Amino acid sequence: MNRHGRKISIIGLGYVGLPVAVEFGKSQQVIGFDISSIRIDELKRGIERTNEVEAKDLASADILYTSDASDLKRANFHIIAVPTPVNSAKQPDLSPLISASITVGQHLKKGDIVVYESTVFPGATEEECVPVLEKESGLKWRSDFNVGYSPERINPGDKIHTFTTITKVVSADSEETLQVVAAVYESVVVAGVHKAASIKVAEAAKVIENTQRDLNISLMNELALIFNKMKIDTRDVLAAASSKWNFLTFEPGLVGGHCIGVDPYYLTYKATILGYTPQVILSGRSINDSIGSFIASQTIKELIKAEKCVKGSVVTILGFTFKENVPDIRNTRVIDIVRELQDYGVNVQVFDPLSDANEIRKEYNISMSVNEDQLVPAHAVLLAVPHQYFMNKDWSYIQGLLENTSGAVIDVKAKLDRNKVPEGITLWRL
Repeated sequence: MNRHGRKISIIGLGYVGLPVAVEFGKSQQVIGFDISSIRIDELKRGIERTNEVEAKDLASADILYTSDASDLKRANFHIIAVPTPVNSAKQPDLSPLISASITVGQHLKKGDIVVYESTVFPGATEEECVPVLEKESGLKWRSDFNVGYSPERINPGDKIHTFTTITKVVSADSEETLQVVAAVYESVVVAGVHKAASIKVAEAAKVIENTQRDLNISLMNELALIFNKMKIDTRDVLAAASSKWNFLTFEPGLVGGHCIGVDPYYLTYKATILGYTPQVILSGRSINDSIGSFIASQTIKELIKAEKCVKGSVVTILGFTFKENVPDIRNTRVIDIVRELQDYGVNVQVFDPLSDANEIRKEYNISMSVNEDQLVPAHAVLLAVPHQYFMNKDWSYIQGLLENTSGAVIDVKAKLDRNKVPEGITLWRL
């Protein structure tokens, strides 16, 4: 055991849990639990599909990978890092969290501490999770076991702001437990910890971090809608405005993933239960959720301008993940563009070098081309996710995807060089 004297288990070895397990595993053996036996088998063989952990770091960590929950009995400090999505009605789906709580509860011992890292609404840890732990364990909260909350701040694909270099917010149900939780995280997080006033405060801090980003991006998206009608390039406007020292730099775009496009709904859900209907937050969410449809409609307009028949036309979409340079397809809003174009009768083909075609078919019921050779010549190319794979290429690559090297190009993130647009191609940028 480390200097904090705790044996650690990590429940959930995804984008959040695995980096946490690896860092703790560099100084002590940790129990790495995941319900997916396939994930466990891959990790045992050194296969890491999320690309969040370097192979050398994975190899150097002392982790007991297991899908046998009884192994959790070996630990006395349990970190739960499972997804907390929203359902089709945009309401919190706590089922993975409750399931993880049941699993941990069934193997909880006196003196154990359970720390939640999953994003939740304020009050969820104590009101939703603790009763499950008590029921499954037969133990009493605060006298037999304690809980804490330390929200994850993992930014997928970011190799600079990582688990160890981001200040860790910690909270607990008592001052004594808080000191233990802080000591555990301080043993690996070089950026240090911030001790929140309470578990609810820490939960609230997490949801507003991403709610703030969501609202700022929604403002940029609304400005993009306005400037598009004015025939002004949004990026030119932002470049000019950014010359002022206190202008906040945000860009328009699709807002998906498991954080920014989800977390605000946890806050608005709880607020609504308490009798307050959020207006600004939900308005921002509405704008961001509509951008995919707007991009699709602009693509249709560009096809018409290019004198292409909309019905039966071919549009190639480059990139499907929720952000560039990651394989994560959870809550990707590129699917909104795909479905809207299909509603117009367009033949949509998708190519993403980082994501898994089987996962996309299973999650979204669409087929993805495995490589460029399978793509038929398109009337329009839509660069949805600017993976470095695409950025390493030039305009000739885009030309090669178009029928007769001409047609419309839609550049969602404005990453293509507009000063080098080849003849015969029209470019539209969000």
